[in-house]
Amino acid sequence: MIFPTSENGIMPEKILVTTALPYANGSIHLGHVLEGIQADIWVRFQRAIGNTCYFFCADDTHGTPIMLAATKAGVTPDEFIQKVHKEHFTDLTAFGIEYNNYYTTNSPENKELAEEIYLKLKEKGNITARNIEQTYCEHDKMFLPDRFIKGTCPKCGAKEQYGDSCEVCGATYDPTDLKEPHCAICGNVPVLKESKHLFFRLQDYQNELKTWIESKDRLVEGAKKKILEWFGSGLKEWDISRDGPYFGFQIPGEENKYFYVWLDAPIGYMAASKKYFENNPDEFNELWKGDNSRIVHFIGKDILYFHGLFWPAMLMGAEFNTPTKLHVHGFMTVGGEKMSKSRGTFINASTFAKYNDTEHFRYYMAARLGPGMDDVDISFEDFLSRVNSDLIGNLVNIVSRVSTSLLDKLDRTLGTLDKDGIQLLELLISKKEEIQNHYEDKQYHRVIREITSLGDSVNKYVNDRAPWVSIKTDPEETRKVITVALNAARILFTYLYPVVPNATKRLYTMLGIEEEPGFHLLKKHIENIKIGGYVSLSNRPNEKSIQAMIDDTKAEYEKANQANEKTNKTKQANGVQTKMEEKEEGIISIEDLTKVELRVGLIEEANHVEGADKLIQVTVNLGEKGKKNVFAGIKSAYSPEDLVGLKVVVVANLKPRKMKFGMSEAMLLASGNAETLSLFVPHKNANPGDLLK
Repeated sequence: MIFPTSENGIMPEKILVTTALPYANGSIHLGHVLEGIQADIWVRFQRAIGNTCYFFCADDTHGTPIMLAATKAGVTPDEFIQKVHKEHFTDLTAFGIEYNNYYTTNSPENKELAEEIYLKLKEKGNITARNIEQTYCEHDKMFLPDRFIKGTCPKCGAKEQYGDSCEVCGATYDPTDLKEPHCAICGNVPVLKESKHLFFRLQDYQNELKTWIESKDRLVEGAKKKILEWFGSGLKEWDISRDGPYFGFQIPGEENKYFYVWLDAPIGYMAASKKYFENNPDEFNELWKGDNSRIVHFIGKDILYFHGLFWPAMLMGAEFNTPTKLHVHGFMTVGGEKMSKSRGTFINASTFAKYNDTEHFRYYMAARLGPGMDDVDISFEDFLSRVNSDLIGNLVNIVSRVSTSLLDKLDRTLGTLDKDGIQLLELLISKKEEIQNHYEDKQYHRVIREITSLGDSVNKYVNDRAPWVSIKTDPEETRKVITVALNAARILFTYLYPVVPNATKRLYTMLGIEEEPGFHLLKKHIENIKIGGYVSLSNRPNEKSIQAMIDDTKAEYEKANQANEKTNKTKQANGVQTKMEEKEEGIISIEDLTKVELRVGLIEEANHVEGADKLIQVTVNLGEKGKKNVFAGIKSAYSPEDLVGLKVVVVANLKPRKMKFGMSEAMLLASGNAETLSLFVPHKNANPGDLLK
C-alpha cells in the first residue's frame, strides 16, 4: 500500500471516522474506552501519514429508559442528558481520545437529518403503516416496551420474566403472550391497545445490501458471515415508530408518533459532522455525498445488525454515502471472565484515570488489539508487566539512560551522527511501510511487537558502546552515541505516536521539535544542537495503584447495592414487587440455582461437523423432555464413536442458539481445557431425563 506522505506526492485522502454512541443513562467504563482508543489510534495514524481524518461521536440520548431515568432523578430529560454528556466527554478524553466533535443525538442537526432521511424513504415507498396490538399501562399512560412489562413465562411458568424472553427456559415470545402481566414501573396490570405503527421496508434493499456486504474489505470474514445469516429467510420490515410519551423526535405528519431510537441514533454520526462543518457545508457534502472520501465506523459486535443492515439501507434510500468499512470488535473480559462490579473488575473510566496513567492503558490495549471480533481478555498483572517491561523498560529507557546526567556533562549538546549510527537509524526507518500497513489494517499488536523489537536493537547499540564508561575518557564519542540514541528514540516514538501521543510530544519538546509528530519527520535527524532539560516521558505503574482502583470499584458497588436494597424495601412496603437492578456478579442465590435445569442425557447419535475444527454434533435423549440437538466443542478429546451410548450431564433449559451449522438446543457439561477435556457423567443408576438435585 502507498501512503500519502510528503515525499511521495500521493494525494491525501479525506476520511470520516466514528465510534458507537454511548447511551446517556450510564457511566463510561473500560469497555467503552477500548473502542475509543482503537479508533483514536487509527485516526492519529491517518493524520500522521498526511491524510485529512475527522473523528466524530455523540451521546445516544433518546428512548423510554432516558425518560424514566430522568423522572427518577427528578429532572427533565434535557437536564439529565446534558449532565451525562459532560461526564462522558470528560471520561473519554481523559484517555487521550480526541474528537473533532463529541455531540448529542438530541440536536437540531439530528432532527433535521432524521426528518430528511425519513421523508426521502417515504417518498420512495419504503415506509408502510399498519395497526399492531400492544400492552398499555393505564396508570402510567404509556405503551410498554418489551423490558417494561413483566409476567409469567407462557412456556415454563417462571415468574417475573420480561416481555420478550424468559431468562429461565430461554423461550422468546411477544409481550402479549405473558401470563399475569404487570407494568415493571408501577406494578399495575396492563391492557391491550391497538396503535398505528410505521415500518421501514428493509426488504426493498435486500439485493443492494447483499452486494454492499460482500464487497471487498467492507467487513472481516466473521462479521460478513454473521450479517449474511439474516438473508437466509429474507429481510423483514422494521418498526421505526414509538408511541408517546417518548423522549425523541416526533415523526413529521404523524400525531403522537416518535422515531424509534435506532433510527435517529446512527444519524447522530452525520449530525455531529454537520455541526462541526456548519460554516463549511461543502466539506459535509463531500464526505457524505462525494466520491473521494471514506466513512469508517468502529462498533462492537453486539450492534453489527443495526450497522450492517438498517443503517446502510437508510443511507442508500436517502442517497447518502454508505460506510466504506465497519470495524467490528469483541467485548472486554478481565482474567477470562465477564467484568464484575463485586470483584472490582468492572472499572469505570473515571476510576481508572483517578489512580493510573491512562496512556499506559492505551499502550496495553494496542498490544492486545487486532482487527477481528474476538473478545479482548486483559489482566492487571499482565498490564503491569507489559507496560513496565516494554514501554518503560525498553522504549522510555532509551531516552532516560542517555539524556539525564550523561547529557548534562556534555552541556546537553548533541553531536554528529557517525556511520554506525546512520546505519542503525536507516534500519529503523526501513520498517516504516511495514508499520504503516499494520496500522492501516488495525493490527496494532503487530505494530507494538515491531517497535519493541526495534527498541531492543537500539538498547543493544547503547549497551555495546557503554556511554556511562566512555564519558570518563572520550566525551566526544559519548556525544555521538547519545546523538544516535536520541534520534533513534525520536523515530521509535514517532512510530508510536498514535498510541502514546503525550509521551511522544514530551520527547519532541525536549528535542526542540515544534512540529506535530508525523511520519514525514522520520528522516529529519537532529544534530549539533543544544536540547532542553530532561523530561520524564512516562513513569512506572505499580500494584498499589491497581489495588486502590479495584478497592474503590468494590466500594462503589457496595454503596450502590445498599441504596438499591433500601429502595426495594421501600417499594415492597408500598406493595410493589421489585427485582434488584444490580445483582452481585459471581454470587448466586438458591433461586438463581433452581433456574438451571441439569438433566441426565443419553447420547444416541454423534457425528463430525463438516467445516468445524472443534465441534461434534450429538443427539441427546432427555427422557420425557424429548431429544435435543447439541453442537459441542469436544472434538479435541472425543470422537463420535466414543460418544454413542454415553450418559452425560446436560443443561436442558438453555436458550437455543442458532449457529452456522444449525440450532444448538442444550449444553453438555465438561471440565478442563482442550488437552484435558472430560465430560461429566452420572455415577450410577441414572436414567435419561433424570433431574440433578
